[in-house]
Amino acid sequence: MLEVKGLKVSYGGIEAVKGVDLSVAQAELVTLIGANGAGKSTTLKALAGLLKPAAGSIHYNGVDITARPAFELVREGLALVPEGRGVFGRLTVEENLAMGAYSRRDRAGIAADHDRVYGLLPRLAERRRQPAGTLSGGEQQMLALGRALMSRPRLLLLDEPSMGLAPLIVQTIFETIRAIAAEGVTLLLVEQNAKLALETCHRGYVMESGLIALADDASRLLVNPQVRRAYLGE
Repeated sequence: MLEVKGLKVSYGGIEAVKGVDLSVAQAELVTLIGANGAGKSTTLKALAGLLKPAAGSIHYNGVDITARPAFELVREGLALVPEGRGVFGRLTVEENLAMGAYSRRDRAGIAADHDRVYGLLPRLAERRRQPAGTLSGGEQQMLALGRALMSRPRLLLLDEPSMGLAPLIVQTIFETIRAIAAEGVTLLLVEQNAKLALETCHRGYVMESGLIALADDASRLLVNPQVRRAYLGE
């Protein structure tokens, strides 16, 4: 579903991503782990059309999307849940979800997806009339996930969904991620909690200084001595 070759992304004169190759198959869960500043979030933003690559190519479902803007990619089924959630604080939960479906015109489908999101994330149903800015961090993360689902993504990019959240809320978020995957949505996950990410996903990439340092099945990365020392605190 996703094929990335030689991706390079620069900020000013600084090359943050230095030639990344990665792939994600349909219905696969893949994680990208690494230290802060390794280039993980920059990679996701480039894949989502929010940053223009300096070099390399991005193919989605066999089509070159390297120069395509984000709003077009959302319509094609590629959605990003950004780091920091990015909810619209003055809009209600329900209005935020409606924003996720802004490119759609199928009213019956949108209504069905509202119900689907509330079924996956019942806390949002309880808060549906509440301004998003008054939600807890965990509830805002749930809302960011739900808003992305309203675009009916086939490929969902998740950037640090557990950041700043209490362990019990993280558990809820990851249960939701597994439920979304069980519906057939393909996932590429950037996550600071490397152990949880590798336990959840099929395959993993380890990113260091803008490059892919390791790539393997998640189960093998979990027992890799280098990964255990650097990212699992062992």
